Amino acid sequence: MFDLLWKSVAIGIGATILMDIWVFILASLKVTGPVNWAPVGRWFWHLRNGKVFHDDISKAAPYRHELALGWIGHYVVGIAYGILMGLLGGAAWFAAPSFLPAWAVGLVTVGFGWFLLQPGLGLGWAASKLPDASRIRALNLATHTVFGFGLYATALLIR
Repeated sequence: MFDLLWKSVAIGIGATILMDIWVFILASLKVTGPVNWAPVGRWFWHLRNGKVFHDDISKAAPYRHELALGWIGHYVVGIAYGILMGLLGGAAWFAAPSFLPAWAVGLVTVGFGWFLLQPGLGLGWAASKLPDASRIRALNLATHTVFGFGLYATALLIR
């Protein structure tokens, strides 16, 4: 059981690192702006009071360490998704990792961003309040595909 847990944590971290590299590349190519985890940290901070959905997270009371909390939350969520992959795939998947289940988990996880985080930040369901919502959705799908590939690739590395 411990073997499954540490491998699940490892693939979650590895996939999140690969996703961060992808987002950095997109930003350096000017495809997107640089990532800012501070609003997400502020959102996590306000969850402690039961406030999930904001009209505009920038108008919520700031938290001094929101950037750090955003980064920590980002990796904790990535680890949770790695654990989900580990539970779904089990020891058999870790023994012979395949891309399709990891990709499916990656794509399913985009739903949490679309239907929890983005409306929580005040961006609307699946970024619907933003003028370039279709572009953002496409980038979300691509980024979560990279995350799914990261689950798979990390599982291959630690096999």
